Amino acid sequence: MYPELSREEVLRYSRHLMIPDVGMEGQRKLKAARVLIVGTGGLGSPNAIYLAAAGVGRIGIVDYDVVDLSNLQRQVLYSTSRIGQPKIESAVARMRELNPDIRVDAYDEILSSENIEQIAKGYDLLIDGTDNFPTRYLLNDYAVFSKKPYIYGSIFRFEGQVSVFDARSGPCYRCLFPEPPPPGLVPGCAEGGVFGVLPGTIGTLQAAEVIKLILGVGQPLVGKLLLYDALESVFQTIQLRKNPNCKVCGVNPEVTHLIDYEAFCGTPAHSTGEEITRMDVEPAEVVRRLENGEDIFLLDVREPVEQQVVHLPGAVNIPYGQLSSRLTELPSDRDIIAFCRTGSRSAFAVQYLKAEGFDNARNLRGGTNAWARQVDPDLLQY
Repeated sequence: MYPELSREEVLRYSRHLMIPDVGMEGQRKLKAARVLIVGTGGLGSPNAIYLAAAGVGRIGIVDYDVVDLSNLQRQVLYSTSRIGQPKIESAVARMRELNPDIRVDAYDEILSSENIEQIAKGYDLLIDGTDNFPTRYLLNDYAVFSKKPYIYGSIFRFEGQVSVFDARSGPCYRCLFPEPPPPGLVPGCAEGGVFGVLPGTIGTLQAAEVIKLILGVGQPLVGKLLLYDALESVFQTIQLRKNPNCKVCGVNPEVTHLIDYEAFCGTPAHSTGEEITRMDVEPAEVVRRLENGEDIFLLDVREPVEQQVVHLPGAVNIPYGQLSSRLTELPSDRDIIAFCRTGSRSAFAVQYLKAEGFDNARNLRGGTNAWARQVDPDLLQY
């Protein structure tokens, strides 16, 4: 039996109740539904808002981050007054303000193999609002093992993807992407940028898939990958096939339990872009060495467009994606200090350079943002 609707809920959801494919029974299904949203950023924001508005009775949200000014270009759950506060707190407040009749459970922690069962066991559907590969593979494998649908979304610059991975009736994420890309090859929004309205489009499409699954109406994107190009205003749908040799959902699966997904992907799931490693050098140290007359080669691995925001004098720009074809432009007899916006792309660049024999390569910890904070406050942070 599905829960009854109150008099206030009937009025709130009246536009749903007039749709033959929803009606009272469908709205009661929504009220009984339990959905987990992992990540409350660009994709998680529209999912949270529209599922709360639609009357999904129990919504769990998982995030560990705080609201940053740079989030507000696309993460519509938050406001300027919330900067510096945990995203979870702001998200819960906004969702309950929108719909006080629903239950919102907040998990202010990093999702991992160790806690996903405890967090996700009470939910029927899993929504991917993340921007990293370890969490995507974690969500997919858990969805396969627990026999739950995994609603996938991904965005980059002007392009987005949506699918519903349900191994009971179609392929899983690993059928499409058996192995993660090499670390650093595919930048996230923080490093590659994203068109501000794109997460709204993709996140709303994810929410639509969730509601269709709950109601049992329409044709969900099981076995299909929806591609959206915002520049061309074009949607394309690619048919996906279940891989009988899939290591997780295939006939003879090799992966039968959750693993260490950060090790599997070779990258952390929750990188801040400013972790300290033995390859790092602080901005103040670089300034001291330059002032002492040391012949240092400053390597800017950002995209040329980023130099319009801020540049370091004397730096040579070779974007990360072009390094392999431009190695001859790098000196072998000078110390190389690579940098980007936060030190994330440049860390991967230094790893690559060292593998290519440039033992003198180091990474500018924190990138140009750290340089602006520690050395030159007149520089812009972005």
